[in-house]
Amino acid sequence: MRRSGLFWGVVLLLVGLLLLLNNLGVMAVDVWGAILAVILIAVGVCLLWGMLVGPSAVGGEEVAIPLEDASSARVRVKHGAGRLRVSGGAAPQALAEGTFSGGLDYRARLTGEELDVEMSPGGFPFGLAPWHWGRGGLGWSFGLNGEIPLSLSFETGASDARLDLSELHITELRLSTGASSVNVTLPAHAGQTQVRVEAGAASVTLRVPPDVAARVRFEGALASVSVDQNRFPRTGAVYQSPDYDTAQNRIDIEVQAGIGSLQVG
Repeated sequence: MRRSGLFWGVVLLLVGLLLLLNNLGVMAVDVWGAILAVILIAVGVCLLWGMLVGPSAVGGEEVAIPLEDASSARVRVKHGAGRLRVSGGAAPQALAEGTFSGGLDYRARLTGEELDVEMSPGGFPFGLAPWHWGRGGLGWSFGLNGEIPLSLSFETGASDARLDLSELHITELRLSTGASSVNVTLPAHAGQTQVRVEAGAASVTLRVPPDVAARVRFEGALASVSVDQNRFPRTGAVYQSPDYDTAQNRIDIEVQAGIGSLQVG
């Protein structure tokens, strides 16, 4: 957030200075051409700054999102290029807490007993700010509350995502990702969990904990598919645990993917 303000502060200061000099007759300039040049220079400076002291080098902002009085939550995570790490372990009074290199904006609304939260990068939308383009991009690492039911949605760009959801009570998980590497450990004791994955040229690994049943269906021109058929025998286009219909903890997985790879085990 501070870098966002600094960037636009410098741009406005230089643009104002050019307009002042032009109006005073000190110098005759093509104002709009000069404004474009100033913006490009400022973006270039921020890009170089991000490469030299990007989020991986300078640490990040510590943020805790209060749980308020919610007994369940819907969480939408919009993450651009960079690294994403998610697990359990948030304090009882927090929905989420962790470190957010590159900044975090979030909106929270409590409706009845359900907390609706959207998390996105600070500054420009979806991680497009120039200071996110340097080495490392966004670097988010945070824990979620493991005591309440959660509906999670992740939107990631060219990222390296590691999501350890094993200790969380996930009722629904939606993942939309582009050219990325995504490794997800699914819930171990959440009862029924719905998982929907939409992926482009991505490498997606889904790990199903022991003693959890699963049903797996996929569509798309996947370059590589690897499903542990010792645990999830194939019948037609479906891979399914023999005890899926009666299992206490089970996960229904549906994958729609472009050219990429899928591993389930």
